[in-house]
Amino acid sequence: MEIKDINNKFDWEAFKNKDASGTFLQSWAWGEFQKQMDNKIWRLGVFDDNKLAATALVSKIIAKRGTFLLIQHGPSIIFNFQFSILKQEVLKALLKKLKKIAREEGASFIRISPLWPKNEENKAIFKKLDFREAPMHANAYEATWKLDIALPEEELLKNMRKTTRYLIRQALKNQNIFIEKSEKLSDIEEYQKLNKLVAKKQCFTPFSSDYIKNEFEVFLKDLSVLCILGKYKGELAAGALIIFWSNIAFYHQAASDSKYSKLSIPYLIAWEAIKEAKKRNCILFDFWGFIDPKLEPRHPWAGPTLFKMGFGGKAFEYIKTQDYPLSKKYWLNYLVEKAIKIKRGY
Repeated sequence: MEIKDINNKFDWEAFKNKDASGTFLQSWAWGEFQKQMDNKIWRLGVFDDNKLAATALVSKIIAKRGTFLLIQHGPSIIFNFQFSILKQEVLKALLKKLKKIAREEGASFIRISPLWPKNEENKAIFKKLDFREAPMHANAYEATWKLDIALPEEELLKNMRKTTRYLIRQALKNQNIFIEKSEKLSDIEEYQKLNKLVAKKQCFTPFSSDYIKNEFEVFLKDLSVLCILGKYKGELAAGALIIFWSNIAFYHQAASDSKYSKLSIPYLIAWEAIKEAKKRNCILFDFWGFIDPKLEPRHPWAGPTLFKMGFGGKAFEYIKTQDYPLSKKYWLNYLVEKAIKIKRGY
């Protein structure tokens, strides 16, 4: 196997579009976003007999507690009649290249958050190559809730939880509720104000304004992002950022003011996002992040997950984020992240 840089957007996206389980965190645009955030990137292709068998978008992350290489929701490996490649062989070849890059860039570890199904076989592949489970996920989900939206709208409504369907219809009847679909940067700034307000009330650290702005601007170049705002009597009550990529819509970010919780505006926003996704020929709606509320009722995602489950669909779980330590500095990062996880209570 041979590792080569891929510098052509068409070749990169053509390969990615074959991966029905992939996410935009391995898209060309996400690489451009990483560069906007001043993170160095590598778009690597794994070739077998001169045929592209796998790809990985790699970012160099410089954090207070250490520098590391990060692959979010990758590598992407396509199996068909052309390739008789084991995941372990691809990962082994990729790891060799990553270790070389890490030495040159002064990284203390490699972190990979793969979209590989949660099973013993996939866990064993990483274990054989001396990876270990990361103390925290890589800012990318390890489980998600997906809805097949190929069905007609009436069928989608029928398959929803009764309460969800009722709340959507009640919100539709409320003449004081207005839904706005926007591609304007000024509306992103309004959304971020709401996001910061919610973060303050719920005591979590939101993405920075630069993060939200850069993400929106990069995906807007391909017309693949939309801000959906829900207003009550002209006042912003809730909002969501939806990314469209490879016939999948991603409910990537959302915020709502608890002051308007009885109006069920987030339900209407999600429904409008699903209808917009259908117009754009998407076949899946990825609600972005899932935790089993029965197993972990105190997890911060438990409430939002119940909201997502009401629309119908099913859970997809992947193996835990994996770390490959390269120096003793890694263990400082490990201890700090472990402490953060304990403090958050999950």
